[in-house]
Amino acid sequence: MRVVEITRPGGPEVLAIVDRPMPVPGPGEVLLEIYAASVNRPDIQQRRGLYPPPPGTTDIPGLDAAGRIAAVGAGVEAFAVGDAVCVLTNGGAYADYVVVPALQCMPVPTGLSFVEAASLPEAFFTAWNNIIWLGRLGQGETLLVQGGSSGVGLAGIQMAKQLRGARVFATAGSPEKRAVCQAAGADAVFSYRDDWAAQIRATAGEHCIDVALDAQAGPNIQTQLDLLAYDGRLVLIASHQSPVSEVNTRDLVRRRLTLTGSTLRPRPPEYKGRIAAALVANVWPLLSDGRMTTRIHAEFALEEVQAAHAMLDANAQIGKVVLLMRPDLAGERPVR
Repeated sequence: MRVVEITRPGGPEVLAIVDRPMPVPGPGEVLLEIYAASVNRPDIQQRRGLYPPPPGTTDIPGLDAAGRIAAVGAGVEAFAVGDAVCVLTNGGAYADYVVVPALQCMPVPTGLSFVEAASLPEAFFTAWNNIIWLGRLGQGETLLVQGGSSGVGLAGIQMAKQLRGARVFATAGSPEKRAVCQAAGADAVFSYRDDWAAQIRATAGEHCIDVALDAQAGPNIQTQLDLLAYDGRLVLIASHQSPVSEVNTRDLVRRRLTLTGSTLRPRPPEYKGRIAAALVANVWPLLSDGRMTTRIHAEFALEEVQAAHAMLDANAQIGKVVLLMRPDLAGERPVR
């Protein structure tokens, strides 16, 4: 089968398509024939040598995909050969086939194509894990999403509005990206190139944020802690600006603030399976009836993987970038 290899740390030019043996599913696993896979920020970090795969995980990049099940391992009863699914992988989605725990598989939502389904798992798993579970966003609370036009950002905005009736603020870099955030349901969107914290205070007052989701860290951490309400929660999913930050711990204690972070990739299948079940029960119906959507910015053939990575390097995308392994089938909307 074809796979994408990272030949050395570097830019998109280090990605190469090579042949490798097809994997075989073990107990509790399925073999997925991939029709489409999405490109995510962790893939970029892995390519740069900044996000190594967990021990025992394939070196092939790619964290989510959609296609049809080609084989099932022993003990798998929830899925059968031919089922149309999207999956959160532990790596390996930049390939024609991938083996993944069956617990991490979900049916393609009714009415969505394989391309659209491939864009869901990493973004929606991350949003659910960090906003709903770790951030404990409550009914009617206020959420701040940094980088609201990303896949995770757009998923988080919609979850907060549809499932919690939350007031949602977001940041984004361009007028077009801010318009996309508002179309997804954000109540107000601010440019992260301006003094967004002052604008949030002017809009909603001091200590107005209950939950903040951030991937930048650095000096942003204290700025966001200052915006949090009493008992507020700041959840970090990356530290792109800096791995080191200075925070006012006295204020953190005094206002009972929570500062936490997460990485989903090293979590066991059982944990990811719980998220998969929650998404299918709570989010998939909203995707099927159009109350929630996924935004596809661009599609590339697998052979164009370098161009796909270059687009993310330039931060030129609004929504998801998707690789097509089976261009002839990726646009199909499977019927369940």
